Amino acid sequence: MRILGIETSCDETAAAIVSGDGDILANIVHSQIDEHTPFAGVVPEIAARAHVEKLDGVIDAALNTAGMGLDRIDAIAATAGPGLIGGVIVGFTTAKALALSAGKPLIAMNHLEAHALTVRMTDTVAFPYLLLLVSGGHCQILLVRGVGDYERLGATIDDAVGEAFDKTAKLLELGFPGGPAVERCALEGDPARFDLPRPMLGREALDFSFSGLKTAVRQTALGLGAGIGAQDMADLCAGFQAAIGDVLSDRIERAIGQCRSREDAPTAFVLAGGVAANRYLRTRLQTVCADAELPFLAPPPALCTDNGAMVAWAGVERFRLGLTDGLATAPRARWPLDAEAAPLPFAGVKA
Repeated sequence: MRILGIETSCDETAAAIVSGDGDILANIVHSQIDEHTPFAGVVPEIAARAHVEKLDGVIDAALNTAGMGLDRIDAIAATAGPGLIGGVIVGFTTAKALALSAGKPLIAMNHLEAHALTVRMTDTVAFPYLLLLVSGGHCQILLVRGVGDYERLGATIDDAVGEAFDKTAKLLELGFPGGPAVERCALEGDPARFDLPRPMLGREALDFSFSGLKTAVRQTALGLGAGIGAQDMADLCAGFQAAIGDVLSDRIERAIGQCRSREDAPTAFVLAGGVAANRYLRTRLQTVCADAELPFLAPPPALCTDNGAMVAWAGVERFRLGLTDGLATAPRARWPLDAEAAPLPFAGVKA
């Protein structure tokens, strides 16, 4: 089995070919960092235009790298949501055209499911497992019981972790993308210098909140005045990152404890999404899992950020179960993994 995966939900134009046994035959990613750097953040209209300009070439590069044409592809999987709708439309419409012209099955992939299942391509993990999905637009704790079978245990009530990292980087003028910039700056900092809040720490409910932490970082930076120096910024980044680590560790420790008594108790803990590439946060959560004697798993950093291989692999998982989609399937900006969960309270949070 060979699945072509296409990903265009945000600011990476990506295509990959993955085999049924998890071999990545090609994984091409065109990053739009240069296009968005002048704005210190992703501009949806610019992202969509860049996808239009680059996607055909990225798909061709993936096929050439794998040494095959569309005739040797078994199905085409593409992100159909959630995400920036302009980019999603570009990628999913292209996938429809390829599927129609080549006579191949189409698989409409949920971007979040692609993140959720990546670890099954890179590691041996059985369902069910506990998942923390953290990225620029998402922050959720889910119990992954199977392909298409998710229970949301907690989610952010305002901002996602990645957004908090990006806004902190923008405030301190550290550059774009913000998450890696904050992580680098924090390496030289003292995390104990500034007293930053740990929102919702200690609560039984497994939800998150990061808007107050963002505000505290802004107020602290403004309090330092125009003379804020490199060490000040390093200390502030270290303190911010430590606060995030404390909150995530607390939430996951409680989630593990709450799930242990269930009939569908998790076999492992999985960290996924773009923020999962952060080494400090990985280490903090590895410690939580070690203390709880629950295996910790995470894809390699290159497969945590958006890429076509994760979409292709999720397509493998669905294709094996006979789950394909018609050409009338519509792309969507919002697409919750757990359709039974209560709506998230703020419109700015992607489901």
